[in-house]
Amino acid sequence: MANITLKDIAHSYTGVSDNPDDYALKKLNLTWRDGGAYALLGPSGCGKTTLLNIISGLLVPTKGQVLFDDEDVTKLPTEHRNIAQIFQFPVIYDTMTVFQNLAFPLKNRGRTKEEIEPRVIELAKMLGLEKDLHTKAQHLTADAKQKISLGRGLIRQSVNAILFDEPLTVIDPQLKWELRSQLKYLHKQFGFTMIYVTHDQTEALTFANEVIVMYEGEIVQVGTPEALFERPEHTFVGYFIGSPGMNICPCELRGDRITVEGHEIVLDRTYPPQQSNSKIELGIRPEYLSLAQPGEPGLPVKIIKASDVGRHMVIRVALNNREFNVVTSDFEGMTKDKATLIIDTAHANIYANDHLITGEKA
Repeated sequence: MANITLKDIAHSYTGVSDNPDDYALKKLNLTWRDGGAYALLGPSGCGKTTLLNIISGLLVPTKGQVLFDDEDVTKLPTEHRNIAQIFQFPVIYDTMTVFQNLAFPLKNRGRTKEEIEPRVIELAKMLGLEKDLHTKAQHLTADAKQKISLGRGLIRQSVNAILFDEPLTVIDPQLKWELRSQLKYLHKQFGFTMIYVTHDQTEALTFANEVIVMYEGEIVQVGTPEALFERPEHTFVGYFIGSPGMNICPCELRGDRITVEGHEIVLDRTYPPQQSNSKIELGIRPEYLSLAQPGEPGLPVKIIKASDVGRHMVIRVALNNREFNVVTSDFEGMTKDKATLIIDTAHANIYANDHLITGEKA
């Protein structure tokens, strides 16, 4: 196992260019610590798989270096990096039994039967495959095949890292939670460095200790699931994380006060002046908004829509031409189409040109 460092990495599929727009992966620096559980999260086309393939050696980056500990492996092929990669669609041998599939990576490296058998049996039990050890893979369900694929990645005890490229996409939704839980358990058991690529925020936030959010070829935030929710460093992170995502609204900023649609709101922090051409926005999670009866202190809004999503309601309201989502468990007594919107300013975030700015406690 190793620390994996990406140093000034950038990649263009059309070759070296002076135009930043030609790069599918913009310049980045990142270190994956030995034994960590990471998720690369972002929408399709943001550069996640490109980055994963650079780590594994399937791609040589246009610029920069890949270091395993202090060794430069930028141009080393995959087979010399001691990496296990698990793809979206299971890569297994249908005509082999479960045992043979799991044993194959060890057998291919010359391990003895005495070394292979206990390792395969141990891993099969962890994956819930012990009853199918002598069944050919072609007779198994899609989720069982993906378990085999996971097992083939986990069977080797000395890999530098295990890379997962959207491994649960083909799995029945009811089984995804079980497999994610198994992955977390296996990570604790074996201590491998695991890097999990997904566009699904639930998968990322429940699997990883640290999440790397990507947008348009750039890393916009690295942090814990809690940090991504509470203090998104970019408006995209606020919008992408959460269901529904963060409310983002243009505003005017003056010290500890913002103006939204002509209404002044006093914040609990004071912010420095921004450049006159800066785009200033308020970011507030739906969970930190609440509704009161019309006439109470707050912002006068019109109720547009109420959606019951089970444990809570999502209420869509409008402040003049600006709409907000409000998450609430108490919507009793709101019988008319008007209400007062109350903002928990302790959880308000202010953005300049899409990036979080820091204020001082007022």
